Amino acid sequence: MPAPLIVSDPNVMMGKPVVAGTRITVELICEELAAGTPAAELIAGHPLLTPEAVTAATEYVRTSDHKEPKP
Repeated sequence: MPAPLIVSDPNVMMGKPVVAGTRITVELICEELAAGTPAAELIAGHPLLTPEAVTAATEYVRTSDHKEPKP
């Protein structure tokens, strides 16, 4: 089973869900997408962010009851 792309750790970003191995929050990704930032531009601005991680973040929000803005 592949490692999850979205993780939560109380010691990282106060436990907010983040892209694994980074401090890039699902909240940031979704806020940027909701504001109209293209995924490619978001990825270009964050070298550790991948298209798969952006998809995982939006899927995380779509399938959860969390309060992150939906893109």
